[in-house]
Amino acid sequence: MEQLEQIQEWYLSQCNEDWEHSYGVKIDTLDNPGWSLRVDLAETELKAKIFDIVEIDFETDSKWLRCKVEDRQFVGVCGPLMLSKMLTIFIEWAKGN
Repeated sequence: MEQLEQIQEWYLSQCNEDWEHSYGVKIDTLDNPGWSLRVDLAETELKAKIFDIVEIDFETDSKWLRCKVEDRQFVGVCGPLMLSKMLTIFIEWAKGN
């Protein structure tokens, strides 16, 4: 649950009475099954930060993951058992680790 608390804190730190009206964080499910994560980076300190694509066990059914940055968004998709890992990847990148 630490990852959920940290992404909540990151989201709150972006809220400035303007950003949250146009941008945000979206966690959703996939039909294969799995999870998706989209984090808007526009108007944040991360908007120009380099991110190297991360792929983990992409060939397995439940423990795969792919994260990248495209179109001013952090975009992640993962298997049903990798949501915590995907959130950790975003959080560590956002913090500069």
